[in-house]
Amino acid sequence: MKFLGYLYRFLSNFVFLALVYYSLNLIEKYPQRVALAVMILVYAGMHSASALRSFYFFQRIERLEAEARRLAAVAAEGPSASASRRQIVGDVAELRHSGEMKAYIDLLFLALVILLCIAKIVTN
Repeated sequence: MKFLGYLYRFLSNFVFLALVYYSLNLIEKYPQRVALAVMILVYAGMHSASALRSFYFFQRIERLEAEARRLAAVAAEGPSASASRRQIVGDVAELRHSGEMKAYIDLLFLALVILLCIAKIVTN
């Protein structure tokens, strides 16, 4: 299921990149192409800022994971409580890692979109 999530994220970002490429190549008048490229740059910039902000969130989750592991080691209440806490912390760590990978995929394609837009603005 995790790899299907990565595949979906990759394909949806690739379709977005293809649409940007097609739409920028379809418009022949330079001022209209620049206006579209600037609008796409604004969107990509806002989406990139959101993806970068999510890394701060993931860093905080990682700190909470470490704290939960430390508290679970200190408060040894029994084998069943410790096992359930380990399972919860492991699930959270897996979800955090998955979210980080998806954010990296987003940032890769957003960087490609930004480079494509800048190239279309610079070239005539």
